[in-house]
Amino acid sequence: MTSPAAHPDLLLLTRPGCHLCERARAVLERIRSDLGTPWREQSIEGDADLTSRFGEEIPVLLIDGIQRDFWQLDEARIRRLLRA
Repeated sequence: MTSPAAHPDLLLLTRPGCHLCERARAVLERIRSDLGTPWREQSIEGDADLTSRFGEEIPVLLIDGIQRDFWQLDEARIRRLLRA
């Protein structure tokens, strides 16, 4: 017997005061509501490594640790990735 597949790990990297981050949160909330896929958020503020890697691309969406989108999240593309 196989166990049900776990949800992929969706991590949204943000920073305080980011207007694009607000839009990204709304996209992920719609997806969570429709598909039941949870997501989590982490600020890059105070993390030198994350700021160095992603500081110019915030917000950034990582799915299972792989960068999949940044700046303005493409909701249709994310849904396709999650359904695959």
